[in-house]
Amino acid sequence: MSSNDSDQNEMDQNQAPVIDALAEHQKLGRYGFTPPAHRQGRVVDPRVLEVLGEQSFKADVVASSGLDDRKSSNGYLSKAEELLAAAVGADKAFFSTCGSSLSIKAAILAVTRGQGELLISRDAHKSVTSGLVLSGLQPRWIKPRWDNELKMSHPPAPETVEEMWQRYPDASAALIVSPTPYGTCADLEAIAEICHKRGKPLIVDEAWGAQLPFHPDTPTWAMSAGADICVVSVHKMGLGFEQGSIFHLQGDLVDPVRLNQCADVLSTTSANTLIYGAMDGWRRQMVQEGKAMIDKALNLARRVRTDIEAISGLHVLEDELVHEEASHDLDILHVLIDVSQLGISGYQATDWLRENCRIDLGTNDHRRIEAVISISDDDETADRLLSGLRALVDAAPSLPRPPAVVIPDEKDLFLETVMLPRDAFFGPVEVIPVEEARGRIAAEMATPYPPGVPLLLPGERINQAAIDYLRSGVEAGMVLPDPADPTLKTIRVVREEP
Repeated sequence: MSSNDSDQNEMDQNQAPVIDALAEHQKLGRYGFTPPAHRQGRVVDPRVLEVLGEQSFKADVVASSGLDDRKSSNGYLSKAEELLAAAVGADKAFFSTCGSSLSIKAAILAVTRGQGELLISRDAHKSVTSGLVLSGLQPRWIKPRWDNELKMSHPPAPETVEEMWQRYPDASAALIVSPTPYGTCADLEAIAEICHKRGKPLIVDEAWGAQLPFHPDTPTWAMSAGADICVVSVHKMGLGFEQGSIFHLQGDLVDPVRLNQCADVLSTTSANTLIYGAMDGWRRQMVQEGKAMIDKALNLARRVRTDIEAISGLHVLEDELVHEEASHDLDILHVLIDVSQLGISGYQATDWLRENCRIDLGTNDHRRIEAVISISDDDETADRLLSGLRALVDAAPSLPRPPAVVIPDEKDLFLETVMLPRDAFFGPVEVIPVEEARGRIAAEMATPYPPGVPLLLPGERINQAAIDYLRSGVEAGMVLPDPADPTLKTIRVVREEP
C-alpha cells in the first residue's frame, strides 16, 4: 500500500471534505446568484431530470462563492488533495477535472518548461502528442518492444531507456506508459533508477492504475517504484466520473509550484464539483474498503479468465504478455481475448456484442477484444460477459469474413520524425489523396481508437506501410477519430514549397 503510513495515520481518512461540504451546502439551503444558471436544477426540463437525476444538479455548484466562500478559506479541495497524498504515500496530489489528457500535458510542461527534448515511449497516448504540439518540444522516441507474433507492442525495456539517455543526455525527462491499455507494465523501478542517476525525473502515464496503491497483489504503483510524477485516471479503474484525474508528485526533481501552475494554465476555471466530490469519496472508500474490494475483483478476474479460455475459439492472453523480453508485469483485470480463431476481427466482435447482447467493450483491434474487470463487477456481470462471448462464438460462422489488415513489420512501424510536431501541425498544410502521401510529412495525427496510440504523428515522414495499415484498418472497421478525413481517403501533409 502506502510508504507513508505514518502520515496517513495522522490524518483522518474517514472524512471527505468535498463531499461533506456539498452535504452541508444542501443542508443549509444556500442559494447563489452565480453560475451555474440552472440554480441546482430549479427549472431544468423534467425530461432531463428523469435521465440525469435531480441530485446531480443539486451537487453541481460553483466552487468558490458557492461550495466555499469567495476566498476558498475552508480549503475543501486542498484538504481532499492532502488526504489522498497521505493515503497513497505521495508528497502531493492534484485533482483535475479535465481528464488525464490535461494532467499529462501539465506534467510535460512542468518538467521541460516548454523547451528542449523529452524522451517518450512511442506507445504513448495521443494526449502526449497533443502536449508536444502545444509545447513545441522535440520528442525523442523510446521504442517499445515489438512482438511480431502477436502484432502488438510491450513496454520498453530499461536497457532501451538507458540507451536513449546516452544518445540524448540533455533531454529534460522520460515519460513511460504503465500499465498500458492491455494491462502490461514496464519495469518502472529500474527505469526510475536510470533516470535518477542522471538527476532527471520520470513521468509515468498511469491512467489505468487508480487501484494500484491500494493492494499489494497489483502491479507496482509508480510512486512506490520511484517515479517523480504519475498521472492517474480515476474514472478508468477507480470510482470517479469521466474526466476525473489526479497527478501525484514526490521528490525534489519537479517544482510543485510550477506543476500546479502549469495545470492552472491549461485547466478550466469552472471545475465541476461532482468530479471533485466523486474523487474525494473514492479515496475514502479505498482507504476503508479498497483491499477487500480489489481482492474480490482479482478473484473474479481469475475466474473470468479461466472460463473464457475454456470457450472454444477464444484465447485469453497472459503468458504471452509476461514472458522474457515482454512486459515486466501484468494487471490481470485487463482480460485481453484473441478472437482470430473464430475467423472474425475484434472490430466485428465488439460491434456484434453491442448490437446483440447490449455489452460494450473498449480496446479492440484486428484480432482482439478486451474486457476490463473493475471493483464494481460481480458474478452477475461476469456471467453476462461469458454468456455474450458464448453467443458470439455461436454467431461467428454466420458473420462475413473480415478484410485483412496489413500490419507493418517492425522496421516500418516506427516512422522517422523530421519536423517538430508543433511546426508540422501549425505550419502550411495541403490535403492530398492518401495514395500520394508516401514520403510526405504528416501534418495531423492518425490514431486507431481505442486504445488511442497514434500510428502517425505530425512531423513524421509517412511510409507505404503506414498507409497500407491505416487504409486496410479503416476498411476492416478501425476508427480514426483525429484525421480531418476519418476515412483516410485524403490526408493533411506539410506543404512543400516549389
